[in-house]
Amino acid sequence: MAHDQFVTYYRVSTQRQGASGLGLEAQRQAVTQYLSGRDRKAIGEFVEVETGKGANALEKRPELRKALELCRKSGATLLIAKLDRLARNVHFVSGLIETGVDFIAADMPNANKVMIQMHAVMSEWERDQISERTKAALAAAKARGVVLGATGRTNLRRHTEERQEAAKAFRERLKPVLDGLIAQGLSRRAIVERLNDLGITAPRGGVWSLGQVQRMC
Repeated sequence: MAHDQFVTYYRVSTQRQGASGLGLEAQRQAVTQYLSGRDRKAIGEFVEVETGKGANALEKRPELRKALELCRKSGATLLIAKLDRLARNVHFVSGLIETGVDFIAADMPNANKVMIQMHAVMSEWERDQISERTKAALAAAKARGVVLGATGRTNLRRHTEERQEAAKAFRERLKPVLDGLIAQGLSRRAIVERLNDLGITAPRGGVWSLGQVQRMC
């Protein structure tokens, strides 16, 4: 295994981003920073412009397939800038792991495959929850005849109840991850650091604090 050789893979989500270079330069900068100052070199570079949606994302990414093939032939490691540049899809990330090709995300260089799967699980859940809550809230408001933007005690109570339900669902979804970290013997402060390193956002977004982790545990 050529641990000092890497095949770099960059992805932007739309043709417009691909043409303008938006997002691509930031990815290149993160990868260059990871490679610099060490005995590491890139033996190939692949750039993809596509949506990445759906469980069959790998089939829709010819450049990623080429990158993986080069990795298999050379024994190199696939290097990306950020994990979400691959997909926020658990099935897809699991399929990538099953290819047998080692890969590293420059923003999570010390993450093992279990951590990466945890990150994918939470990212996919977070994405789906945002979409479902938005659709449900709009549909419910329309059914009640609520004027969006209106205030009042009834609206406030409904909003509070919705937040409580969302918080409960978040705790239930996060529980397997927390149980795994606790089983490793990590302290609460260490769990805070691990969750932030994995890129798992706190219930209201942003980074985790010690108090939030203690309440969750």
